[in-house]
Parts: sequence; C-alpha cells; structure tokens
Amino acid sequence: MSDSSLKLRMMIVTALFAAIIGVLAQLTIPLPLVPITGQTLAIGLAATILGSRYGTISVLLYLIIGAVGVPVFAQMSAGVGILFGPTGGYLIGFIPSAFIIGYFLEKTSFTIKNAVIANLIGTVIALVFGTVWLKIVAELSWTAAFASGAAPFIIVGVIKAVLAAWIGIVVRQRLASAKLLYA
Repeated sequence: MSDSSLKLRMMIVTALFAAIIGVLAQLTIPLPLVPITGQTLAIGLAATILGSRYGTISVLLYLIIGAVGVPVFAQMSAGVGILFGPTGGYLIGFIPSAFIIGYFLEKTSFTIKNAVIANLIGTVIALVFGTVWLKIVAELSWTAAFASGAAPFIIVGVIKAVLAAWIGIVVRQRLASAKLLYA
C-alpha cells in the first residue's frame, strides 16, 4: 500500500473519530453546571487508537466543527460561545489530554495497562483545565469549582478511562491488522 493511500486512510479515520466524539457527546447525564458526557470516553478512544498526532487532530476537528455551528457539543449545542462558557475549559482541555494519552502510549507501548495509565492522566488533565476554567468563568471559589467541576466526574472518569483503554487497544489492534492505520 502506498504511503499516500495510508495517509488518506488516516485522514478518513481521523475525521470518523471527530464524528464519534460528536455522537458520544450527546450521551449526557445533566448536572447543574457541567453534565457528565461520553466525550471523554471518545477522546480516550481517539487518542488510544490513533496516537498523539491523529488523536489530537480529531479533537481539533471536532472543536472546529462545533465552533462553526454544527451542534456536536453536549446536548446538541454549538458555537464559539460554548468554548467561552462554563464547559469551555473541558473542551479545550481535550486537546492536551488527547495529545498526552497518545504520546504516553507511543513512548511506552500500546498495551491495556499503559492505556489505562495514559487515559487516567488524560482524565486528570481534562478535569484540571475544566475546573480552573469553571472557577474563572462562573466566578466560583476553588472549593465550589472542585465540587462542581471535578468531584462528580472522578469515579465516572476512572470508569471511562478503563473502558477507553480496553476498547481502544482492541480496536487499534484490529484496525492495524486490517492496515487501516499506522501501527
């Protein structure tokens, strides 16, 4: 298979993951300020399967699509205003989260154990970005920002990190064996 053909396949898979992030963002459990969503699971899957470069590009593509008005953010929302609202820190935090997950796996190995560690680190990164942004935008105390922006997501985040690691490694191995991505 030619290098240009493989690059085209990677671009297609990357775009597919941007769509998957948008679909899983619609799985929500509403909370007062920030809902629990399937976005973080999708971010973990994208980074675990695609690695740092293409995983991060899929997140950037997802954010661009949402910023220009396609309703792909949680609860079918869209627009630049969402990036500056209470949940904007989480959305922006997905960028370094995806990069670090993929980078960690590329520097170690694509195993379930390493993927769990990487996804847990990615979860912490997204929560830190989101909580700090929530504190600033909503003008909350640190305690209130942590109680609203991090505490409700810790247990669910661990579960999603483990799922993203397990599913991600299995899917990555299958896509690589089918020669649908760089392995």
